[in-house]
Amino acid sequence: MRVWAKVEYDGTDFWGFQLQADQRTVQGEIERAIREVSGKETRVIGAGRTDRGVHAKGQIISFEVEWRHELVDLQRALNATLAADVAILEIGQAPEGFHPRFSAISRVYRYTLLNQEWRSPLARRYAWHVVPKLDLERMARASEVLIGTHDFATFGQPPQGENTVRTVFRAEFQQQGPLITFDIEANAFLYQMVRSIVGTLAWVGWGQMSPEEFGALLQARDRSQVKQIAPAHGLCLMRINYGTHEGVSQ
Repeated sequence: MRVWAKVEYDGTDFWGFQLQADQRTVQGEIERAIREVSGKETRVIGAGRTDRGVHAKGQIISFEVEWRHELVDLQRALNATLAADVAILEIGQAPEGFHPRFSAISRVYRYTLLNQEWRSPLARRYAWHVVPKLDLERMARASEVLIGTHDFATFGQPPQGENTVRTVFRAEFQQQGPLITFDIEANAFLYQMVRSIVGTLAWVGWGQMSPEEFGALLQARDRSQVKQIAPAHGLCLMRINYGTHEGVSQ
């Protein structure tokens, strides 16, 4: 049968989600665990191909498996076999026609920054430590231009093909003490799109670029104009939204 699963992982020690020869990846680790518990080879399909060092709280996958017991037993067996930095949070039988990537209507990423003078050993894997004070109001004002359907060629490259047009539904900043989070929801993302946006917004927050200049950068559709890409470890895939497939984690 074909099942879907919600996966959480710490991307620090992975070379991204997608299978790579001679490198440790999330897909490879999950396929290894399925092979060990079922005795059969299978191919895992993911909703998003997170890059090396990027984390996930809500990655959605699907795969075919020969399993005669309850799905909760499969979840238990997989989690007992998987390495400590990846876990199956939910599992279920995939609805007819479901595809983790093509059935998704939106994806939500969160980027976390630690804006204080001293580094935090506890946050070093999950937040970009920036020392100069950020002006969050300027950054939030600049990010408003991201909402809607635009050509985001300045901020990323298509994973395949040449289409760089994407629709952003939400782009929001929140702050709690020195921790700043940027949540962005879109129908799909380009390669390094969120990290390029955050890196450029940091320039706005430091007063090295105006919100108007940020908007002009988006309109320029020129990848070479991005001067800073935020590091991977501050990025986390939070959620994949599916509108027509009830039963799949929302």
